[in-house]
Amino acid sequence: MDDLVFDHLEIAPVEVVKHAARDFATALAESPQFKVFEQMTERFRQDQSAQHVLQAYQEKQMAWRALIMLNALSPEQKAELERLHSAFVNHPTVQDYLKAQTDFVTLCQTLGDAISASIGLNYAAACGVNCCG
Repeated sequence: MDDLVFDHLEIAPVEVVKHAARDFATALAESPQFKVFEQMTERFRQDQSAQHVLQAYQEKQMAWRALIMLNALSPEQKAELERLHSAFVNHPTVQDYLKAQTDFVTLCQTLGDAISASIGLNYAAACGVNCCG
């Protein structure tokens, strides 16, 4: 494989990069999106009814795992699984959690795009999982 050649590549000292990463992480942790996500995560964890609907859905999913993988659920089983999933995703606490999660993910994607534009490299692709880890 050919070695990549980067003309005009700036290399910053490790300490500068670490400091910038800490500053970035601090700013991200102070963002309204992260704070709301943290609050909704805790609320979701503490909400017994939300945990109950999650547990009911997960238990049925695990019990029927082989059938799901083989696409062999009966129409009644599919309907039951869909009912449990709907009960989960339509629970108000779960909806608040999922919205907060989506808002935070959107912020992270926007920031990743900004980093990519700034450094001239597709940041998300460079950080993605590949064959080597």
